Amino acid sequence: MKDKLLKNVRRLEPRGIQSTIMFSFSVISISIMLILGIVLYLRFSTSTREETIQSTRRLMEQTGESLEDYLVNMRQISDTAYYYLIKENDFSSYGEDIQSRINLLYEANRDSLQSIVVYNNYGSLLAAEPVATQKENLNVTEQGWFVQAMAEVENMHFSTPHIQNLFDDNTFRYYWVISLSRAIEITRDGKTELGVLLVDMDYSVISRMLDQINVTENGQYYYLCDSSGEIIYHPRRIQISDKISSENNEIAAGYKDGVYDETFQGERRKIVVNTISYTGWKLVGVIPYSAFTYGMIDIRYFIILLMLLMLMMLAVVNRIASQGISRPILRLNDSVREYEAGEKPEIYIGGPQEIRHLGHSIQKSYEQIEELMKKIVLEQNERRKSELDALQSQINPHFLYNTLESITWMVEGERNDDAVFMISQLARLFRISLSKGRTIISIRDEIQHAQSYMNIQKIRYKNTFSIEFDVEPEIYSYSTVKLILQPLLENAINYGVSGLDENGEIRVEGRKEGEQILLSVTDNGIGMSEEEASLVLTDSSRIHKRGSGVGLVNVNRRIQIYFGNEYGLSIESELDEGTRVLIRIPAVPYTEEGTKLLEEGRVE
Repeated sequence: MKDKLLKNVRRLEPRGIQSTIMFSFSVISISIMLILGIVLYLRFSTSTREETIQSTRRLMEQTGESLEDYLVNMRQISDTAYYYLIKENDFSSYGEDIQSRINLLYEANRDSLQSIVVYNNYGSLLAAEPVATQKENLNVTEQGWFVQAMAEVENMHFSTPHIQNLFDDNTFRYYWVISLSRAIEITRDGKTELGVLLVDMDYSVISRMLDQINVTENGQYYYLCDSSGEIIYHPRRIQISDKISSENNEIAAGYKDGVYDETFQGERRKIVVNTISYTGWKLVGVIPYSAFTYGMIDIRYFIILLMLLMLMMLAVVNRIASQGISRPILRLNDSVREYEAGEKPEIYIGGPQEIRHLGHSIQKSYEQIEELMKKIVLEQNERRKSELDALQSQINPHFLYNTLESITWMVEGERNDDAVFMISQLARLFRISLSKGRTIISIRDEIQHAQSYMNIQKIRYKNTFSIEFDVEPEIYSYSTVKLILQPLLENAINYGVSGLDENGEIRVEGRKEGEQILLSVTDNGIGMSEEEASLVLTDSSRIHKRGSGVGLVNVNRRIQIYFGNEYGLSIESELDEGTRVLIRIPAVPYTEEGTKLLEEGRVE
């Protein structure tokens, strides 16, 4: 106990004043620097994020303008071919002239075109440039661009990228195109009929525009899709078509122009959407969140270096300031430590007035405190020992007297076997009761003690009741305060089954539940009301009318002294049904070390 108190006193020793001052200054300084560093980093990070988004939007606007200019140029070519070459001329009379003019128009724009073709409403070829042979068995009326043009005659229609497959090419080269188709009026022999004007744009022009902006190394990229989500351009178009990669293009096609947050395949990213005029195409910029920190590495290093330099400067300043403040207090502290080490030095008295006054006070009070602590420890040990001894010594001598008297009657009645059994059970009972002066015993011994006690009582009461023990063997090796079952059994006999003429039953149970041991004594006797049961453990005067004298109150108190107030007894009872008394103790293995700690009261 003394070692424990001294250990607790040492724990209360204050931190060195110099260390405290340095620690306080350092904590404040580091906190300020961390807050400043975090604020700076967040500020730079936010600025970088906004700048990345804004630069992406500017780049997309520029690219969108270039795409729009290109598409406007294609519309103008389509308008020129229709309004100036086809609509005002009769194919029957001016077919060669129309072909020649289309040739001139094609040659003027061949860098951005693959072909200009005119079909009637039956899919028959009327004019084409460059001149080529149309493939056999080709039904153009089933082509998507033809169907769209004939279905909506007022509009121009842009297809998704596809390979131009209308004409035979002697070079066996195939070109990716985007078809611009529209319904037109064709005049032949003075009669008008519907037809389709097809302008195949060179897909590589659009591809080159978008390739130029897909050059970043931070994971950012751009792609182009139509209003239904069909991909027109994507830097991973081949992987997507082969199902190796995927894109959230169908969702993006439904976005209006702006900036959106989304999570795709577990990755958070920003989506910037810009609509291309005339077509409804969506130019989509994808910015992974990792791209925002891509350029922040240098800023992180700068902030970390700045904080390290400030830490070094603050460490020097803190040390100088703390030494000047703490020197008198440290000298006082050193003299106190020498006193604690067993020496008798003069307590340091110097420095400012407050330190001198503190030195005088410490010198006067130190010895008083030490003497008081010794006195308190001694008184606590004596008080605890006296309280436990008083509780333990309250064993009812009437039990021993009645048992010996019963043995005498058996001997006189020549019931020698019963007398021998009674003597052996009494010997076992008192052997465990003494337990070499120990208060803590194993549950095995406590159960044996209870069995010996009940064997004696059954003979004394001429087997007017039965006793059953149902204890799990696994709890035998755990510790308990001794003689806690006997008072419960005695109360079960005196207040429970003694009032029954026959069929009295007492049951002792024991089990482990989690980290606790539960022992219970149950009888089928007369029982008591709920109000009476609630007073059993609080009104000790009602317990000592009969029985052992130890009583349930003392058992409950002894358990709580050793194990704490959360453990002890609880009572359940019902009139004419019986009573159950439950003991709850912690599961402490019965070992030499554990027993010693429990005896000394040092187990929490």
